[in-house]
Amino acid sequence: METLNIDSSDDVLKQLLHESFDSQIPNFGSYNLVAATGTSGSAGLKVIGFRREPAEIILCPLNPQNLRPSERAISVNTTNIYHVALVLDGGYEVGTSTGRVYRFNVPARLSVNVPGTTAGTRTAGILAQDEDAKDFADFMNSLMDRLDPTVTEAV
Repeated sequence: METLNIDSSDDVLKQLLHESFDSQIPNFGSYNLVAATGTSGSAGLKVIGFRREPAEIILCPLNPQNLRPSERAISVNTTNIYHVALVLDGGYEVGTSTGRVYRFNVPARLSVNVPGTTAGTRTAGILAQDEDAKDFADFMNSLMDRLDPTVTEAV
């Protein structure tokens, strides 16, 4: 498998992830995006959109072969969120009021196969999302604080 240089694979991957997300959620730039690897719920690769106001997470599972959506995107917000937790491996768990639970990690760097122009070809690429992963961690901490009744704002 051919390896792209980090800059070009990063740009291509970000474009493909945006296209997959935007094909389901016409967001007009209102969501920040990160790539995640899931272990439950919709396990596997996904692109996650998040915004602070109104607080919302959009989970968009992807087919790793072509980076296109593999199932319908799921919106998690204050109307259907049941719990949010930081798990021991450094990832997150998000549960909805319907009983569905999603567990995922948002790494600073992620190796992803970029679909090739010829059917069945793929190229390994590295997605660098250091700052985006930090921003997502800040968002999740804020969301957990918002949902925790024992946390009060400083006056």
